[in-house]
Amino acid sequence: MSGKNSPFPDHTGKATWGERVVELEEFVEASLNAGRSLGAEDRRAARESLLRPVDDATSAEGPFERILVFGGVYSNHHALRALLHRARDADAVYCLGDLGGFGPHPEKVYPLLVENDVRVIQGNYEQSLASGAEDCNCGYTDPRDNHFAGLSYRYTERNCSDGFKRWMGELPERRRVRLGDRELLLVHGSPRQVNEFLFESTSPVTFLEKLLDRERCDALLCTHTGLHWHRRLPSGRDVVNVGVIGRPANDGNTHVWYTTIAASGDSIGIEFQPLPYDHEALAAEMREEKLPEEFVETLLTGWWTTCLEILPARERERSRF
Repeated sequence: MSGKNSPFPDHTGKATWGERVVELEEFVEASLNAGRSLGAEDRRAARESLLRPVDDATSAEGPFERILVFGGVYSNHHALRALLHRARDADAVYCLGDLGGFGPHPEKVYPLLVENDVRVIQGNYEQSLASGAEDCNCGYTDPRDNHFAGLSYRYTERNCSDGFKRWMGELPERRRVRLGDRELLLVHGSPRQVNEFLFESTSPVTFLEKLLDRERCDALLCTHTGLHWHRRLPSGRDVVNVGVIGRPANDGNTHVWYTTIAASGDSIGIEFQPLPYDHEALAAEMREEKLPEEFVETLLTGWWTTCLEILPARERERSRF
């Protein structure tokens, strides 16, 4: 399928299949024969199940006029302190999970969250740590990415107290928030799965509209991808990936990102906020704890050196690597 008659003439003719590199023809043939076929009745039932509104008994908190929302602390206690310093004019502060991983001294974020009344939901990290799982359930498929995820998870697991892990296990998996006359659903990855990646380039409008219909909400707030984005849907509803404060957004800047959301008439106002913090101090702590130098490089340059293979093509194009 490579060569002058191929729609991709510069393609190498190879494909990555798990940990192997194979001929592209072999990969295509295997892909065509993979999966399962459903009959008409089974397809109809599957579609109805997918689109059926969720019976969610989660009560809405608020009403509020302005909230501050962030995800992915990743043990970055320096950024968390900087954020909490800015949070004094917010009616409520929400964290969408993944407290540990990547950074040093995960236990340091625990008292900051509790003492400042941050309203936290479970991410995949909290679920794994509280249940004693062997890995973070991050959702990666690439062997290199899983190698670094394993190093990070095992470090975090060793350095979290039993009390911290129990507290994580008691956190809700979702929250609903009333902001003005709008109801917001807050989750970690997606309403369907804690480790589902909702990237901007691979989340079409029709899918998002159906997702909000199913969840009966006016806005969906999520994280997990590490990259913030916002889309105002044709229905007037919103989907917001609020970003993370644990590491940069793979844009060559050392600051991190959080989101402020405010009631605005019959809609909501959404602003992404850059957050500088003492990234050099955090990098020094990481080196003292002998965490991977690849993680340190990300903090000091603003470019990801790991977790890249999960990125869709458009997001990967913006990367340095």
